[in-house]
Parts: sequence; structure tokens; C-alpha cells
Amino acid sequence: MYRVVLAVLAFAAIACGSRSPSGGELRDHAGHVIALEGPAKRIVSLSPALTELLFTLGVGDRVVGRTRWGQDPEAALAVPSVGDGLNPNIEAVVARHPDLVLFYLSPSNGVAIERLNGLRIATASVRLDGLADLAGAARLIGELVGARGVDSILIAFEAQLNEVTAGNQERPEVLLLAWDNPPIVIGGASFQSEIVERAGGRNVFADEALPSLPVSIETIVAREPDIVLLTGGEEPTFADAPEWQAVRAIRERRFVIVEGTQFAYPSFRAPEAIRELRRALDPHR
Repeated sequence: MYRVVLAVLAFAAIACGSRSPSGGELRDHAGHVIALEGPAKRIVSLSPALTELLFTLGVGDRVVGRTRWGQDPEAALAVPSVGDGLNPNIEAVVARHPDLVLFYLSPSNGVAIERLNGLRIATASVRLDGLADLAGAARLIGELVGARGVDSILIAFEAQLNEVTAGNQERPEVLLLAWDNPPIVIGGASFQSEIVERAGGRNVFADEALPSLPVSIETIVAREPDIVLLTGGEEPTFADAPEWQAVRAIRERRFVIVEGTQFAYPSFRAPEAIRELRRALDPHR
């Protein structure tokens, strides 16, 4: 597959008047008080990025449910899947007997959150769209689970990011193509765009303040990309289609093909993704 996974999950009203595990009132990224009286012991994560973050914080053994997309780290595969994170199966979530359910911050799953709160199951909506959000997400979840060493993880991560981020140099123009029919490209509000920029490339649709957007092939031609970035591991079949021959980078098979969830969502593996992209982009400078 050469498709970039763009997941949209949930947020809504959360019961007020509760105390955080550290003893004070704690609000999620939707601004609502989290109804949790102590460190969470049984967690269902409805976001692959949040599932990985829980394991990074050393509390993977408390994750009792994940979405079918939450496949990293490898240990997460041993956790039962509750299905999709978008409009989740509430019965499957409740069957895991969680004391906390984590959602990606989005208005899509308000009904699901209200139902869980009605069952006295704590929920928290967490913003995790770009690398800058990792610190806030890690600190919030660290507070919810009573994790230690969060600041040390963040300091080490920032140092790694600074080490791998490309400096001023010639930057190839990169088309991040998420889908071919109809063409859907990655815009400047996406994590994928961010790591391309840090790797020393320039997203040809970085001026579009959206994570992704549909465009015409003619629009792509006008942007004149030097290379096409795809995910999936193999050269796409659509590249042989007559209509795509108008795009020089596709006609000349100038592809960079990457694989792995480190390219799909923000995580502490981002330096690894940036380093790999830098190596792939170097021949095109």
C-alpha cells in the first residue's frame, strides 16, 4: 500500500469534579476534567499513536485494548483489538473493563465518549498531530498513569531531533501522495510534511493548511515535484496510467518509497524516520 494513514478519532464532554492521580484537578486537551481518582490500571487506547506512547512511557502492561491499527511496538500485538478507533464499538471497549479510555482529540466520537462517561468510565482526549504535541501528550498521559521520567524522555527526544534535522541546503521538491484516484496529497498541517521538511525536503503542497486534500493531476504538474514520496514498500501500479505521465517525476520513476508506522503518526521514533528520509533524499539534491 502506498496510502498514508490519516486517522481521525474523538472528543466530547467529560464529567467534572474529579481529582487527578497527583491530587489536583486534571483536564484533557478538550478542556474537560478527567474523571479518574488514581493512576489508571486498565487502559483502552483508541489511537495507534497513543498506544505506542503508553509503551514508551513504560506502562504497556496496563493497555488492555487497542484499535486494529495499533501495531507498534510489537508487544502491542498481544493486546486484544477492540476494532476501529473511529466510532468505536462501545461494547467491545467496555468488555475490556477499562478504568480509562484514551481518544485522539477530534469532534468525531463525542457520542462514544458520552456513553462511556455515562458508564462511569473515565475518558481523555489527547492532541497528537505533530512533533510539538508529543510533549503535551506525554505529560498528560504520564500524569494519568503515574509514570516517572517523562521529562528525561522529552529531553533526549529533543536532542535527537536537533541532531537529525537537516540544515540549510538544496531541498528537493517533494510530492507526498496519499492516494491516486482521485489524487489526494499531504498538506502542510500533516506530520508527514513536518518530517519531510526536517529531512531536508520541501513539500510542494506545504502552503495548504490542511493535513490532506484532493487535487487534480494538472495542479500536481504545476507544482513540478522533483520526487514522489509514497509509503508501502513497492513501486505503485498507477504510475503506468496514461494520465499520470504528465507528472515528470512519475514518468521518470523518481520515487522515494518508505514503510513503517514511524512515517504515519508522531512518535518518539520520529528521528529514525527523519534519518531514513534524509538518506533517501540525498541522491536527489
